[in-house]
Amino acid sequence: MAERKILVLFGSQTGTAEDMADRIGREARRRHFACRVEALDSYSVVNLIHETLVIFVCATTGQGDPPDNMKNFWRFIFRRNLPQNSLCRMDYAVLGLGDSSYPKFNFIAKKLHKRLLQLGAHPILSPALGDDQHDLGPDAAVDPWLKNLWNKVLSLYPLPPGLSLISEDIRLPPKFVLRFLDQEVAMEAGILKKVDAHAIPTELHPFQAPLVSNQQVTAADHFQDVRLIEFDISGSGIQYSPGDVVMIQPQNSPQDVEKFCTLLQLDPKRVFLLEPHDLDTPLPPQLPQPCTVRHLVERYLDIRCVPRRSFFQLLSYFSLDEQEREKLQEFSSAAGQDELYTYCNRLRRTTLEVLVDFPHTTCNIPVDYLLDLIPRIRPRAFSIASSLQLE
Repeated sequence: MAERKILVLFGSQTGTAEDMADRIGREARRRHFACRVEALDSYSVVNLIHETLVIFVCATTGQGDPPDNMKNFWRFIFRRNLPQNSLCRMDYAVLGLGDSSYPKFNFIAKKLHKRLLQLGAHPILSPALGDDQHDLGPDAAVDPWLKNLWNKVLSLYPLPPGLSLISEDIRLPPKFVLRFLDQEVAMEAGILKKVDAHAIPTELHPFQAPLVSNQQVTAADHFQDVRLIEFDISGSGIQYSPGDVVMIQPQNSPQDVEKFCTLLQLDPKRVFLLEPHDLDTPLPPQLPQPCTVRHLVERYLDIRCVPRRSFFQLLSYFSLDEQEREKLQEFSSAAGQDELYTYCNRLRRTTLEVLVDFPHTTCNIPVDYLLDLIPRIRPRAFSIASSLQLE
């Protein structure tokens, strides 16, 4: 029998494609596949020739551009010197996420599909093209596509004798385990390594630029609050050109951190080591080892984001309150997406606010599931208004 393993690679700008890739990873594990989920640029692309089954989940950004975390892969896969049979061992499927209001709708997924064909790979079904403009969002195309995907995959890689599909009623293990350290061990290990002030700024090591000014440029009674914010980047080595954007790494406010820790009965001073439950799961590079609960909540968990459908699905497993569990299950079902949009997306209700609304469930969340439940805080892109001629 062929080895039952799946590689899920994603290119995601805002986190939607990453969330979808994680969903595919969970569904693969329910079918007893060994599954690895990685960003495209984190994966060593030269190993692609050895993969037998790969699911690509790709968003399209801007005017048909690849997300930032797949740009290196994108340049490599379109090299002209790649042999036309280099991926002949690989079965694959492509799931695209886009917005049909843009001219190049799902351009990246369509182009990737064609390029993989050129390199000899074998599609197991046609690409899915999720559309944000649909009344049900991308799930309208994704849900039936995933059903067909698993039917096809299981026909190629049947379940081993004696094993059956793990029911949706059963909660899967968390991706990571938080192993808390006692105070003496934590002090000896040292906490939160200092960043070299002279290092080149990156997403993992951003430059801490002092704030010079913060000026509102719209009228006080205008419905939009547009601001001109000035930073001092002296000594950073940062260079920019017209049209560039600056990526700013947010963090949660002390008040929100305290509120979150109180809701989940967490001690922000406690120190832990993060350990993967599965050896195929890489540790998040944004988190130091060891790490404090305060650092995790303040700088990693995006408790101010609007939660997705997967959040409610996982949250429902922790609920001992029948009324709260029924509502969470409704929000995570295909039929309940209108209700979820009204409750969550239309009002821009944050993860923290949702946790407040479901107190009997929130207090039962195991700490090991925090990184499964809440996505990481992503850098935000802002236009650069500076003129180089003024320097």
